[in-house]
Amino acid sequence: MGTLPLGNDNDLDDSQFYNRAEEISFISENLELTKKGSTPTILLTGIRGVGKTALMKKLKKDFQKDGYIVVYMELSGMNKYKKDSLDRFCFMKLFYESIINAYKESNILSINTQILKYIKTRNFKIDKISSFEKIPIPIITTEEDYSKFAGFVMDLPQMIYDDFKDEINGVLIFMDEFQILKQLDEDVNGFLWYIRSIIQSQKNIGYIFSGSMSLKDDLIADIAGQKGAFGGRILNYEIKRFSYETTKNYLNEKADYLNFTEEGFERFYHCTKGNLYYVNSFARLLPPNIELNEEKVNSEFDKSLPYLVIHLSSEWYKLSNQEQRIVIALIEGPLKRIEIANKLQVTSGAIGSSLKTLQNKMLIEMDNNKYQIYDSIFKAWLKKEYREKGDYPF
Repeated sequence: MGTLPLGNDNDLDDSQFYNRAEEISFISENLELTKKGSTPTILLTGIRGVGKTALMKKLKKDFQKDGYIVVYMELSGMNKYKKDSLDRFCFMKLFYESIINAYKESNILSINTQILKYIKTRNFKIDKISSFEKIPIPIITTEEDYSKFAGFVMDLPQMIYDDFKDEINGVLIFMDEFQILKQLDEDVNGFLWYIRSIIQSQKNIGYIFSGSMSLKDDLIADIAGQKGAFGGRILNYEIKRFSYETTKNYLNEKADYLNFTEEGFERFYHCTKGNLYYVNSFARLLPPNIELNEEKVNSEFDKSLPYLVIHLSSEWYKLSNQEQRIVIALIEGPLKRIEIANKLQVTSGAIGSSLKTLQNKMLIEMDNNKYQIYDSIFKAWLKKEYREKGDYPF
């Protein structure tokens, strides 16, 4: 019997990782171009929970074994540098930290690099004159200079490659949760153009940007569209959900104690839609070694809903009243912005900020000029709460 990972487990061992041979081969072939002096740049897209992070972490391990330095940067880590809002400085500080961690893992980074960073990225000035035994002593203070710091961080991968090119095949930069850039309190598109301007002058450096984004997300157009920062220079690759047959084979190998009838498995796939997070989470909650027919799967799914959406229900309770009311307005189907406003009995302009927040949190998306709830299981949970309690969970 195989091992079925937790739904939110992204750092899988070889016994837990399944399938994706085609995706790994395609991405690897492109990243290996760094050995020849190229700078391959890839945008991985796909719905939340489809397995992008697990795939990137597997690629990271594989390329580290093959003589590459791999910088893994999860953009949600910017929050630890956040003061009033997310800004470019938060991004650069996390990028620098991620680079240092990668080079430490490779045992090739010397402390001199860190000292060099300190000198290059700060402005020195004399704050005041003190004295010791009547000898004047200047008190020197420093302050971080964003432009110097950003330039140093973005150039650091190239600097390290140039220093160690006889020992490594290249430097790969994996930026995960890239959609968080939408939360920057400034011009995101301008920042993307800045990143592109640095990348296009580099050699032997490869990049993967990965984000849980709808294919309808404006950020994809900003990155990879014809008028986007990387338009025509980035490979856009979608990580898709498991097919019906792949899901069945996966569970037969990893969870052979689940005894589905044909109709029962059809219902299981309908519930999870091949989303790996939900496949793993729901399968782990199902009772072993009993017949799982359509009725039983329906019953177990209904009981499991609070556990399946715990990552989303926690976000739900953090929403403002207006944001919650917008989601509720969309339960019965997609609506235009003016239609949502009419339901809430407010002006269209009054819900603009809330709509943006909900999109950034990936609770809703826009399609054909209408907003809709992003996750069908999240919608099912809200309906269940209303059905059982007579009201939505405020």
